[in-house]
Amino acid sequence: MTTESMVAATSDSSTAIVDHYLPTIVVFSSLFPSSAQPNAGLFIRERMFRLRPYARGLIVVAPQPWFPFQSFLRLIKPGYRPTPPKTEIQDGVTVLFPRFLSVPGLFRWLDSFSMAVCTFLVMRRLRHDWQVGIIDAHFAYPCGHAAVLLGRWLGLPVSITLRGTEVSISATRWRRRLMLLAVNQADQVISVSDSLRRHLADCGADARRIEVVGNGVDSHRFIPMPRAEARTALGVAEDALVLISVGGLVERKGFHRVIEQLPGLLEQYPKLRYLIVGGGGPEGDWRSRLESQVRQLQLTSVVTFLGPLPPDELKGPLSASDVFVLATRNEGWANVFLEAMACGLPVVTTDVGGNQEVVCDSKLGMIVPFGDGYALSQALRSALSKPWDRLVIRQYAEANDWQTRVNRLYQLFALLTKRQQSF
Repeated sequence: MTTESMVAATSDSSTAIVDHYLPTIVVFSSLFPSSAQPNAGLFIRERMFRLRPYARGLIVVAPQPWFPFQSFLRLIKPGYRPTPPKTEIQDGVTVLFPRFLSVPGLFRWLDSFSMAVCTFLVMRRLRHDWQVGIIDAHFAYPCGHAAVLLGRWLGLPVSITLRGTEVSISATRWRRRLMLLAVNQADQVISVSDSLRRHLADCGADARRIEVVGNGVDSHRFIPMPRAEARTALGVAEDALVLISVGGLVERKGFHRVIEQLPGLLEQYPKLRYLIVGGGGPEGDWRSRLESQVRQLQLTSVVTFLGPLPPDELKGPLSASDVFVLATRNEGWANVFLEAMACGLPVVTTDVGGNQEVVCDSKLGMIVPFGDGYALSQALRSALSKPWDRLVIRQYAEANDWQTRVNRLYQLFALLTKRQQSF
């Protein structure tokens, strides 16, 4: 075996021989965790940091939007574009946060061009000093389009992962055009769900070039705790019925749509509790609106806001709950569903994006039409009353462990590297 050989896990065996290390990869995404926004883009870090043992190196470039009067906007809108330090070390990986000019309003259509220009010198230095071999972008626009430009200027192959924002982006003509330009010019395109792949095809992309690799779950981190212990820690009664939602406190995630159903549910389940885990993020912060809604509906003793929690602390609230619910407007592939399932929870969610691909069996939960409050209410009633086989739910999550995804990602990046070497 040569010095290029290595050992890696595979889905059908605990260990298998992988022929070669991948070249150094630059993960390129404006959405990435930082000390300023620790929960932003965790799903990207979870996915790509697991590929690190199979590559010569891994470095993250997370361009951050900036314009000269940004600090003044924060006086009107606190928390607007929180600025991380220029460099952080996360789990031994260097994460760079270069700034790029991004003027709010009509000039946002220039974001991908500005991102590429403003990060060019950083990327050129990394190409030389780190011998970077692949640019791995997340989200087709603006990061994907910027990465394609950088790849062309630097002579590097580009991989783009579609993650769900492409649905809303496609509603705007100029952004859809740049999104498709990126997807059609990238050397490799990965989608986290087949529904997203089909959506891009409907927009004009070549679906045959898009590989589907869903997100996974750390089934060692997300394990069920004893329910009594978990409930005691949260001050939840042992005989309560508990709903839980986890996500950014924004309109899209639909916490308000669940809260709307609580008064009716309380008539049947007077000891019902609803736990909300999450905080504000790049899409905004609806906490004050949600708290106002809770007060207006006289639900302050029912709804508990736990704030944002790091992944290692999520298993507690999940283990204390009976049903996970997310009445979301759009998702690519929601990792949190698998995290909830790994703790034995059935999932009630909406029929949007890749949700039906995750909650793919009635033994795992229920799917309802988006915007149908009655269907959501009925599904929650059924889910709270049904005797779920939580071991089966847990086993499904284990079958979707991150390692199975990493194996497929390694294969795709290895093929990409071989194609480039053959030119």
